[in-house]
Amino acid sequence: MTDHLDTPEGRRLAYHRLPGRGPGVVFLGGFRSDMSGTKAMFLQDWAQRSGRAFLRFDYSGHGASSGSFEDGAIGDWAADARAAIGALTEGPQVIVGSSMGGWIALLIARDMPDRVAGLVTIAAAPDFTERGYWAGFSEGQRDLLLREGRIALPSDYDDQPYVITRRLIEEGRDNLVMEAPLRLKFPVRMLQGSADVDVPIAWALDLLDHAEGDDLRLTIVKGADHRFSTPDCLALMARQIEDVVGRT
Repeated sequence: MTDHLDTPEGRRLAYHRLPGRGPGVVFLGGFRSDMSGTKAMFLQDWAQRSGRAFLRFDYSGHGASSGSFEDGAIGDWAADARAAIGALTEGPQVIVGSSMGGWIALLIARDMPDRVAGLVTIAAAPDFTERGYWAGFSEGQRDLLLREGRIALPSDYDDQPYVITRRLIEEGRDNLVMEAPLRLKFPVRMLQGSADVDVPIAWALDLLDHAEGDDLRLTIVKGADHRFSTPDCLALMARQIEDVVGRT
């Protein structure tokens, strides 16, 4: 059964939570994804078998949560994650962030370090609104976005286009993590596929180089794409979480 959390900002978040031992695991999904995706459900099954506390939820404007996707931005979704972690978990958590969820995981690590036992990222996309969308737009696309406040882009994952809003870009600049020191004082495991056409390997290497910490590792899987959802990739993700848990 889906439960709901009302946040301080007035948003209503859908979530599923498993009781279990700590440190618990929190899954942060990607841009336009929801908590019923392959990785989230795999981790729920893994947590249930392991007796590990686990939380998955939908950001506002995603899945079964309130709000419109086009009204949201990175800061909103990071605030949703902070609210969910603060209200629905106890003690330090292992934060697992996929794609955009990797960026939000880094914001959580910066803003709530005492609630983070470790990080596992999958194709982390920190600062993607600036490094990906804005940097990749033509002059005409930038003009259109600034003039009309939105631009529709084709999606490789479904028939509906991505709508990128001016607010998403501009608000994203208030939440960049690659332009200031990023100290990660806990175990961090980063996973990246070599065949990922959405998040370049260079971004993973940049993050590894930029972040400061005593226990940071990057694993690149040859041939894995952005979904990172083959049985081998999912098993690797679980092993990385177990490694982090074992070091807490």
